Amino acid sequence: MMKKYVFGTPFETEAVIRDIPAESSAVPYFALSTHNGLEFSLELESRDAVYGLGESVRGINKRGYTYSTFCADDPNHTEATRSLYGAHNFIVIEQKDRVFGVFFDCPSTVNFDVAFTNADKLIISSDNTNMYVYIIDGSTIYEIIREFRNAIGMSYIPPMWAFGYTQCRWSYLSKDEIREVVRRHRELHIPLDAVYLDIDYMERYKDFTIDEENFGDLEGFAKEMKEQGIRLVPIIDAGVKIEEGYDVYEEGVEKGYFCKDAEGKPFEACVWPGMTHFPDFLNPEARQWFGAKYKILTDMGMEGFCNDMNAPAIFFSQNSVDKTAQMVKEKAGKEFTIDDFRELQGYLGSRQNCEEDYSGFYHDTPQGRYCHKDVHNLYGYNMTRSAAEGLKAAEPDKRFLLFSRASYIGMHRYSGIWTGDNHSWWSHILAELKVLPGLNMCGFLYVGADLGGFGCECSRDLLLRWLSLGIFTPLMRNHSALGTRYQECYRFENPEDFKHIINLRYRLIPYLYSEYMKAALKGDMYFKPLAFEYPQDEVARHTEDQLLIGNEIMIAPVYTQNAMGRYVYLPEDMTAVRMNAGKLTLTEMSKGHHFVEIAENEVVFYIRKGKAIPLCKSAETTEELNTAELELIGTGDEYLLYTDDGMGFDFENPDNFRLLKK
Repeated sequence: MMKKYVFGTPFETEAVIRDIPAESSAVPYFALSTHNGLEFSLELESRDAVYGLGESVRGINKRGYTYSTFCADDPNHTEATRSLYGAHNFIVIEQKDRVFGVFFDCPSTVNFDVAFTNADKLIISSDNTNMYVYIIDGSTIYEIIREFRNAIGMSYIPPMWAFGYTQCRWSYLSKDEIREVVRRHRELHIPLDAVYLDIDYMERYKDFTIDEENFGDLEGFAKEMKEQGIRLVPIIDAGVKIEEGYDVYEEGVEKGYFCKDAEGKPFEACVWPGMTHFPDFLNPEARQWFGAKYKILTDMGMEGFCNDMNAPAIFFSQNSVDKTAQMVKEKAGKEFTIDDFRELQGYLGSRQNCEEDYSGFYHDTPQGRYCHKDVHNLYGYNMTRSAAEGLKAAEPDKRFLLFSRASYIGMHRYSGIWTGDNHSWWSHILAELKVLPGLNMCGFLYVGADLGGFGCECSRDLLLRWLSLGIFTPLMRNHSALGTRYQECYRFENPEDFKHIINLRYRLIPYLYSEYMKAALKGDMYFKPLAFEYPQDEVARHTEDQLLIGNEIMIAPVYTQNAMGRYVYLPEDMTAVRMNAGKLTLTEMSKGHHFVEIAENEVVFYIRKGKAIPLCKSAETTEELNTAELELIGTGDEYLLYTDDGMGFDFENPDNFRLLKK
């Protein structure tokens, strides 16, 4: 049962699409304070757990820290970070005598103090007094999640080829560089389905343009790549370059489709192209206009897109420049203290994505004029909605790959996400593992991290271990930054080790795709914490570095340097599946604690008792997979397989399900 409570005059985010009448009673369970904005507090006992918050740091159980949901561009995030790229205000609270969910539908900052300031209290607060609060009651965590997912709509479903292995780097600077990437993968028979075009394929970073010198005849190049089974996936940034003669800029200015400053002029900020304007994606006409531009690239053969810099990311604007200059001027001629230095350093060091910038521009929406900071979390969501609706209009019978960096609940209907600019840190493997269930709770099923890490320097063992997790994430993309070590698999010693791991991914695709589709169609989770499946098992409830994938598989990846293996807890008898040099061996293991040796070039996962999973033979692209000939492994006798054409929208057809038996 889901109930809605109204505070003030909320902005209609369209996160919840089911019609739910407002309640006249007070919000249950929480004590409410309106002294400074809105504050909801709840007493917690020692065993109570709080799950959710989508893309956020630390554990699956969020207890013990504070979090803020304000879409942030922070590539250097650590455990101390409070905001990441997404804003996902849904939590499930498990207490001794009840379990319930809460969604705070508010497009500006919401703070979650989860037993941090006070070890026995949950406090949710916001300066914004306009929001919807939804309470979802149920008997189990799964029941609450399914009710919430039913209210926010079905998750995005990508084309099947998007479950293949993909390669990206900021930046491949020419078609010849991409040809070389594809050639090396094909020579070594390392599977590959797509290569990404980062910002350098554009003419001076201008959206929907092509650098003719290095990427001329992109349509012909897309055909050339498609003949080798490779799709090209370009990036699209949020900022539109200010330049006379650039049609996107001139159209946007003429039609008033850009966000405005306080004086009503198009807001200016610096991003990759230099000074830019931001399309007003909260304006339906502007959203339709920008979305229609994607057809420029689909007409050239592009079948997927990555939306980036859409928090929106801002390097600086006149607002922050003026504030910095004022600060320097105030300090000039005075005795300069260490406190002055620290204050000035804080201002100068935080000019990107600062409060002055986000407070300095406005949106014209059907609900009125809003300052950006009050609706900030909706920007990336509506940019990606713009793209999805434009792609649907361009080719209504075709699924496109689409994912975004910034997000809010509701965007899950239009695309997936990747979890932002991470680093080649061992801790970021574990961080990815723990964020996956929370994203699923909020509807985001097509998710993944930059495998190997985007920033810093990736080592061979780190990439091998990260791929061993990445073969189970729907989005499987190796991605690195300009100026870092190249980390394509073929650049390391013994590339056959990488080939074997990626081959296993392709062998698993019939299972992974089936479980993804079941989760999407039923409002279920693809990534499940052990705590959700084994709520009476205290060890399982506190094990956060192992996950269930669908209904049959458990994973326990290695995420520490120089490890010879790891400790694994089996909450029931399971079958261990070990892949070494491309060969699979199965070993029955009993419930309990085990140390499992896992070499760098090995993958070990576990099949639950009485379950079976399908495997196919590997191939170098998803289109070459033979899903008609499958092998069932595990102690179970059957598996319900989902198959469709991989491109259309006939999801509910019962013929898509087929019962496989040994």
